[in-house]
Amino acid sequence: MQEIRLKPRLIPALATLAAFILFVHLGNWQADKGERRAAEIQQFKVRAQQGAYLVGPTLLEPTLIQDAPVTVRGHYLPAQQFYIDNRQENGKPGVYLVTPLEVSGSKTQVLVNRGWLPWTDRQSPLPTVTTSAEEVQVSGIASIPSSKKFFLMPESQDERPQLWSRLDLDRFIKQHPEPTQAFVILQSPDNASDGMVRNWPEPEDRVAMHRSYSMQWYGMAAALLIFFCVASVRKRDPT
Repeated sequence: MQEIRLKPRLIPALATLAAFILFVHLGNWQADKGERRAAEIQQFKVRAQQGAYLVGPTLLEPTLIQDAPVTVRGHYLPAQQFYIDNRQENGKPGVYLVTPLEVSGSKTQVLVNRGWLPWTDRQSPLPTVTTSAEEVQVSGIASIPSSKKFFLMPESQDERPQLWSRLDLDRFIKQHPEPTQAFVILQSPDNASDGMVRNWPEPEDRVAMHRSYSMQWYGMAAALLIFFCVASVRKRDPT
């Protein structure tokens, strides 16, 4: 009767171990992304039910107010406003209009994303909208802009300094020395009748996708381990 032994070789064993650790790490990474996305969605739902937080001159910790309804009184600063390029609404090209608002009784500013405007002809002037010079009350949702730079989307080199490729809060703060809240207010659709479109998407539910990816990586790790064990089996006739 043949004798069966598990006799792995050194180099294949080390390669299998490295691949196994990598697959498990990738599985943990996807699982963690799924859990964080689930927490973000739950936070959005919970904070959406809360009363609006009154934003004042004191600078707030952005993570504590993210996705929460907020309201603020102040004056718009149209001379400092800018546009976010390449934004689509129902398949039509356009821009977001972002206007700083100076909080009443202070020099503190908060950026307000006032909504989407169509801009189909890039050779034409940027779209304009009437901005009140009076004190206004703005309501909306506090949002922390992403600081990620897209590899395939370099920073815009457009000759118009008001046209930005993304909402870069650090860039705005460097250009303006006044204290600025570290979040942006996505203005509520019913907060102004200026013709701008304000369809702010809720956090995308990708929890199931991330969990599925994590199970695939764990499955690959298990399959690799089984294959290695089977390949390491050696049969020897008894002497």
